[in-house]
Amino acid sequence: MNRAVKYGNVLVTGASGFLAGRMSKIFVEMDLFEHLLATSRSDIRSQEFKDRGIDFIGGDCLDVNHCERICRDIDIVVHCAALSSPWGKYIDFYNSNVAITRNLLEAAKTVGVKKFIFISTPGVYFNFHSRLNVSEFDTLPSRPANSYAATKLMAEKLVLENNQPDFGTIALRPRAIIGAEDTVILPRLIRAHEAGKLKIIGSGKNIVDMTNVTNVVEAVICCIESEPEVYGQAYNITNGDPVELWAAINYTLRELGYKEVQKKISRRLAMMAAFVDENLHRYILKNTEPVLTRYGISVLSDNFTLNINKSRKLLGYQPKSDTKAGIDEYINWHKAKKWK
Repeated sequence: MNRAVKYGNVLVTGASGFLAGRMSKIFVEMDLFEHLLATSRSDIRSQEFKDRGIDFIGGDCLDVNHCERICRDIDIVVHCAALSSPWGKYIDFYNSNVAITRNLLEAAKTVGVKKFIFISTPGVYFNFHSRLNVSEFDTLPSRPANSYAATKLMAEKLVLENNQPDFGTIALRPRAIIGAEDTVILPRLIRAHEAGKLKIIGSGKNIVDMTNVTNVVEAVICCIESEPEVYGQAYNITNGDPVELWAAINYTLRELGYKEVQKKISRRLAMMAAFVDENLHRYILKNTEPVLTRYGISVLSDNFTLNINKSRKLLGYQPKSDTKAGIDEYINWHKAKKWK
């Protein structure tokens, strides 16, 4: 399709977060839509959006009336809002990931939204073991890794079950989103390094996929441009460019002026320590988040790559930039922010 053609009115949820915030800005720069509306519970970025010419309405999507308000006159919903964490109360994950999605779906159908694009997670594949070239057709683990994965899978199923000829729903599973304005992956690693707590876990040779935020936006646009027959399904999204995780981490640290991580700890020992830490926090420290989690240890030590052939074939998705470009984008943004 010709991207000079505008695609109507779009709503982006979770705008105070990394992905939805960048997506909203990129959408404005590309001038693809007649009208762009961003929403989130927090209005901390409302002035930033206003300065970029992005309309913003704050509110909680647990409120059905808010959902109906923001979906009115919208053609496409891109639902990015979620509670993403390896630890927390199940009810909080349920409300943020399932209940909100249900409210948005009902509101969107009621007011005549045409397409509903849900940002899911490849965390649904996670089983605490190395996994390579995982496809959408592989059997999912019988037990989700944590409450985040469990509730995102529930929300994804809800979204796909609502697919109809006049209300297309689709889910994307982007792996490890990186780039400028990242507030999650690279910043968390940098903070751990600054605190002297970052060690290479296992061999340090584990291979992983990442996804540049610009590639996620490209995948969303591919969904918007796709025909109805490809809807009602979930799709893996990555850069298609697996890298050694610890080489990428050390490259980032080095470029930002930090010493590279040299100390190592065995995966087995790290998992044992995480098991103790989790139980300490769960049963004695009032379920506060532990410093170490088994999920975090596995993420940092195991191989994890996805097969994106389905996205390439059915959505026409082609990554526009590689992993190094995404890391460099973050590095340049981080440096510019630091010296402002």
